[in-house]
Amino acid sequence: MDAIVKMLEKHQPFFEKISRNVYLQAIKDGFLGCMPIVLTSSIFLLIATLPGVVGITLPQPLIDWCNKLYNFTMGVMGIMVAGTTAKNFTASMNRRMPAGKVLNDGSTMVAAQCSMLLLAVTQFTTKFDGSELSVFDCTSMGTRGLFSAYIAAFITVWVYKFCVSRDLTIKLPKEVPGAIAQNFRDIIPFGGAVIICGIIDVVVRNLMGVPFSELLIKLLSPLFTAAETYPGLILIQAATAFFWFIGVHGPSIVQPGIDPIRLANQAENLQVLLAGGHPAHSLTFNMSLVGEFGGTGATFIVPLLLILFMKSKQLKAVGKASIVPVAFAVNEPLLFGAPMILNPYMLIPFVAAGCANVSVAKFFIDNVGMNGFSFVVPWATPAPIGIFITTNFQLIALVFVAIIILLDAIIYLPFLKAYDKLLCDQEAERAAELGLESNGAAAIAAKPSAPAVEQATASVETTVAAADSKPVADQPEPEPEPAADASAKKDVDGLKVLVLCAGAGTSAMLANAIKEGAAQTGENIASSAGAYGQHTAIMDQYDVIVLAPQVRSYYNDMKADTDRLGIKLLAPRGKEYIDLTRDPAGAIKWLRENLD
Repeated sequence: MDAIVKMLEKHQPFFEKISRNVYLQAIKDGFLGCMPIVLTSSIFLLIATLPGVVGITLPQPLIDWCNKLYNFTMGVMGIMVAGTTAKNFTASMNRRMPAGKVLNDGSTMVAAQCSMLLLAVTQFTTKFDGSELSVFDCTSMGTRGLFSAYIAAFITVWVYKFCVSRDLTIKLPKEVPGAIAQNFRDIIPFGGAVIICGIIDVVVRNLMGVPFSELLIKLLSPLFTAAETYPGLILIQAATAFFWFIGVHGPSIVQPGIDPIRLANQAENLQVLLAGGHPAHSLTFNMSLVGEFGGTGATFIVPLLLILFMKSKQLKAVGKASIVPVAFAVNEPLLFGAPMILNPYMLIPFVAAGCANVSVAKFFIDNVGMNGFSFVVPWATPAPIGIFITTNFQLIALVFVAIIILLDAIIYLPFLKAYDKLLCDQEAERAAELGLESNGAAAIAAKPSAPAVEQATASVETTVAAADSKPVADQPEPEPEPAADASAKKDVDGLKVLVLCAGAGTSAMLANAIKEGAAQTGENIASSAGAYGQHTAIMDQYDVIVLAPQVRSYYNDMKADTDRLGIKLLAPRGKEYIDLTRDPAGAIKWLRENLD
């Protein structure tokens, strides 16, 4: 097992390179920017439908109003994603542009949205009350048009890059105000992007008889049909857990490519449910509640197992510290505290538990009558509650939840017991080395000065140590800031700190610790949490940016932006990060040391 983990660790840079792919980043960040649309529209839909589940009949005008809000938000999801994807792709492209040449992200955003409409939407005329009306077919404006949105975004930004790099712009005299001159400079690339997508639309419609968006769906449908089989679901879940195990944020790699079909399937499930049928799609957006039951690796039950069945003081302490965040799918305290990342004892259960869960879910949907997931709930919703809601409050869903909790416990327990024995032996050896009696070993293990991971490194030298030293991305250590910048930020007082992670869950833990530490020490420090990819518009408002472990692989890209803005960038490693979230005063001390 050690040999396998060493081999995976050896190839970690390759997987990190995949995670930093600019196209995947743009898709992920663009989709994340539109998550308020998904979540807010779902709330209105729940308001319209939930009372009927318990026999309450709402006034029809209220139901119609809620449905309208849903249709006018979720129904244009594709258009919005085209814009946000183009904006994020523009930010990545600007880092690669020659000096003095910059793409206008506001212009690329609007151009991508117009281009997406050309690729996905059909316009026709019809008669209504004796008048001829021009009508848009809205089918592909929402989740069904997400693939077209991505294509439009990438075409648009590449056209802008081509034109700006070669100065193919309209130049005005220097006396013309900059804002007006910029509008004229964007005319040629804007027109080029729209014309190219318009030509693609004409060619596809004339040759295939369908819009470009429908052609993409037809071409990819065999792939997504295969993905919704047992092997397909297992492969998706195994890949997500595998990448996280080797220290690369798995959802950021796997999910961007399947998010369009997952959302489209969930929307189709909802339509079937509202029509009184049985939603049968299993590859849906909220299937992550099952495959990542308590976080990647399906770790929902693990903290309780650590508390109840483990004898090692290290694992018991980790269980107590992680049980609440894991309930809300923030399992980094467990992943880096146990540790589970790159721990050979944890490889099999970490991958197998989620695979087993999605297999049981598909069986329940196909054979037991459980609804496929229909309502979208936030990823941080406690999984049992989220599953109950998104299946339209079916009692069979609660039975399903109980079964996968038991199944995950059975999968994890033997491996946890084996790892627990190793740690107990090491704790006893440590106590003996210090000349203590056996009953004093627990006190030694529980001392804050003896980090949990250090107790385990003797036997799993290369793997558990790797989880402590480079849990997510083996990026170069941050270089010292220029002297002028460092001197400007030596005084911690009055700082604004932004902590970034993949989904604003782990970052909130450290941001809250910094707030608490500032209150304890009386220092004037403001801290906020955010998701990487949604920081570009606000990062210039902060003095310090901290990258959580799961986004540490983006350090080099982020460093280019923070250096340009004169912002201090910090990237603590996994175990260090988790320790800081538990030590508010220590988090302030850590900030001071890094700024000095």
